[in-house]
Amino acid sequence: MKKLLVLVLALMLALSLSACGEEKDLAGQSTEIFVFAAASMQESLTAAIDGYKSVAPDVTVTATYDSSGALKTQIQEGAPCDLFISAAPRQMNALDGALKGDADKNPDGLDFIVQGSRIDLLENKVTLAVPAGNPAGIRTFDQLADLLKNGEVLLAIGNSDVPVGQYTQKIFAYYGIDEASVAGKLTYGSNAKEVTTQVSEGTVDCGILYGTDAHSAGLTVVDSAAAELCGQVIYPAAVINSGTQSEAAQAFLDYLSTPEAKACFEAVGFSPLA
Repeated sequence: MKKLLVLVLALMLALSLSACGEEKDLAGQSTEIFVFAAASMQESLTAAIDGYKSVAPDVTVTATYDSSGALKTQIQEGAPCDLFISAAPRQMNALDGALKGDADKNPDGLDFIVQGSRIDLLENKVTLAVPAGNPAGIRTFDQLADLLKNGEVLLAIGNSDVPVGQYTQKIFAYYGIDEASVAGKLTYGSNAKEVTTQVSEGTVDCGILYGTDAHSAGLTVVDSAAAELCGQVIYPAAVINSGTQSEAAQAFLDYLSTPEAKACFEAVGFSPLA
């Protein structure tokens, strides 16, 4: 009888210790969330992610930076993504199931957004930036338009499938510039960072890029595009429903609207909206 009692007590103790061990493992369990963000956010979002470590030490935020169009395609193709931050509403709209009936905004009827999570996070500016010393003496978008039409300037712009290139197309339309007719005076970048690099290296006379990229690269901005030239430059953000960490992604998105995160964005020229 005593032997049986000893065995029962030993078994209960073992089970108790095992349960405690499991609770300890769960308490220290880490979570990884995957964030896809526009290339123009790299410096500021990296700083915000570093700040988030003190708020959620058990959460690892892995960020991928590229053009919004490329990131949207990757999400469609099944790449792991929990949170998407686009440099324009266009790419987000194309993934938003709430817009399925709108053939212009969501032509393929895609549904990748967790409804209720989408916010307008930031506003940027489209700017005209020049290399060190401004050798070509460019000062304004008005002047740039005349120089382009006369074939007297080499300009770096984004491809037509990325937001910074689409904003540039609106500027061209405002000035009545036929892109095909000035193609010999244009160079292209597959995202905003590539345009910034061309200006930084002085391989072009100027570039149309985001104010935040110009700030981060230490470039001189000679003019900023008013809303009438290209509209507002809004960065929407939303949790992706094909991800596996929606709660953790929402918590991180909430953090991006805190004063601590906003300071990271404002430091490079973003205007927080959320």
